[in-house]
Amino acid sequence: MAKQSILGRISQLLRANINALLDQAEDPQVMLDQIVRDYTNSIAEAETAVAQTIGNLRMMEQDHDEDVQNAKDWGAKAGAASAKADELRAAGNTADADKFDTLAKIALGKQITSENEAKAAEPTIASQSQVVDQLKDGLQKMHAKLDQLNAKRDELVARAKTAQAQQQVNDAVKSVDVMDPTSEVGRFEEKVRRQEALVQGQAELAASSLDSQFQSLDDLTQESEVDARLAALKGGSAPKALTSDGSTSGS
Repeated sequence: MAKQSILGRISQLLRANINALLDQAEDPQVMLDQIVRDYTNSIAEAETAVAQTIGNLRMMEQDHDEDVQNAKDWGAKAGAASAKADELRAAGNTADADKFDTLAKIALGKQITSENEAKAAEPTIASQSQVVDQLKDGLQKMHAKLDQLNAKRDELVARAKTAQAQQQVNDAVKSVDVMDPTSEVGRFEEKVRRQEALVQGQAELAASSLDSQFQSLDDLTQESEVDARLAALKGGSAPKALTSDGSTSGS
């Protein structure tokens, strides 16, 4: 995975509008689980690529340090060869002095080559260092967002469980609502009321029948009184008179 594609992938994930995705999801929890998996996988892939990028940068830095050190070493060798040449030339040994001057020139050439290689690598190292910093920052933000996603998922799961438990409670309360005529308690209460009404009706009917019986008894008593008075008349006796206190008296 090239560094630009890594940055692009990280930027794309960081710009993702999680709330919009959840609004469009039929099952937000499933969507969050999928997003968390995608994020986790993307982070793992990015970390591998970023580690490789960092490794390449460190290799370039090591090569640069070697070039710088080589330039110093070749400079020191050139200085030593030049000093030896001067020493031999002062002693009259021109031939050997020329040889050491030649060695000094060769060392100086290698010093220049090492310096040029070090300078040529510096812009690349600088740009790669900037990219690595961006990648590290992006990964850090991705980890932070992954933590947010996990927290959001945990919150959503907890809210869903709470809502489910509340629904179960509501269903249970509704099933035993004594004011609901469709509930078992309501139907049993209606049955009791009908039984009470039947007993009340039977009581009223029994009372009505008893009143009728006493009315018949009163009628019989009056009829007996009439017959008694008629018999008295026929026997030549005066009928009994009603006194002021409601009793009867003879003539």
